[in-house]
Amino acid sequence: MADETVEAGKPVLSVVVPMRNEADVLGIFLARLLPAMDAIGVGYEVVCVDDGSTDETWAKVREVESADPRIRGLRLSRNFGKELAMTAGLDAAKGDALVFIDADLQDPPELISDFYKLWQAGYQNVYGLRISRQEDSWAKRTSASLFYAVFNRLSSVPLPVNAGDFRLLGPEAVAALRRFKERHRFMKGLYAWIGFPSVAVPYERPCRAAGATKFNAARLFNFAVEGIASHSTTLLRLWTYVGILAVLLAALLGLWMIIEYFAFGRNPRGYYLNLFILLGFSSINFIMLGIIGEYVGRIYEEVKQRPLYILRSDDSEPTE
Repeated sequence: MADETVEAGKPVLSVVVPMRNEADVLGIFLARLLPAMDAIGVGYEVVCVDDGSTDETWAKVREVESADPRIRGLRLSRNFGKELAMTAGLDAAKGDALVFIDADLQDPPELISDFYKLWQAGYQNVYGLRISRQEDSWAKRTSASLFYAVFNRLSSVPLPVNAGDFRLLGPEAVAALRRFKERHRFMKGLYAWIGFPSVAVPYERPCRAAGATKFNAARLFNFAVEGIASHSTTLLRLWTYVGILAVLLAALLGLWMIIEYFAFGRNPRGYYLNLFILLGFSSINFIMLGIIGEYVGRIYEEVKQRPLYILRSDDSEPTE
């Protein structure tokens, strides 16, 4: 069971909403979120994290913050990315349990009530599971399926397929996530890595209420690479096997050339064969160096020990 002892004035639930350029949808989102939270019947707060928006998002956050004390705004000094915006909200949240939800209304706020009941039943990680991705394009659905297949093949801690960031985390899960200080974060992998009793809540995911997605094909690809490289070293180990296979193929090829020369008196012309081997193995080396570079780059970022994110405390804007 969830801990029923709550400090006076302390919210039971903190709803963390990472947002970037969501001015068009913020009002619609809060109009659905707040009644859904009121219906649960416990104290709550809404932490809106502005991840370097270039539209009127922050101005609207400040407006609703001044009108409702349950809403708090955090403004990052620039665009740090969704994973670190969520981390900023995680660090600032005051509630016993925490809910991550996007502002685009593709994750129904009304489901939070079901999440809360399952947390009360003893689950520390209650996550929404999309039962279809019909709102996504064919290319996005295919790439998502491929990503989950590759990730779960390479990682020792598999991900639930089609589970996003929309979830409720209990106090133990929140405390565990706050201990992570790594810069390159793949939150979906961290949710699975920390363990704790987990349960899925299936739901149909609608289209965005307004605005456009911030994830294009390039960002989704980089996000997938981030996830795999952050939670598995299998790609590095794979090249040991590739090297062994290459040595065996080279030995067999050399043996065949010796047999041809001594048994059949033929000296095989090797121009095209040598060109093929040169280009093939050079390409493999470049791929290998690229993968090693991904991991070395992460080491480089970690050892610098820079802050994960920086908050802005002023509302002033530069004037022309």
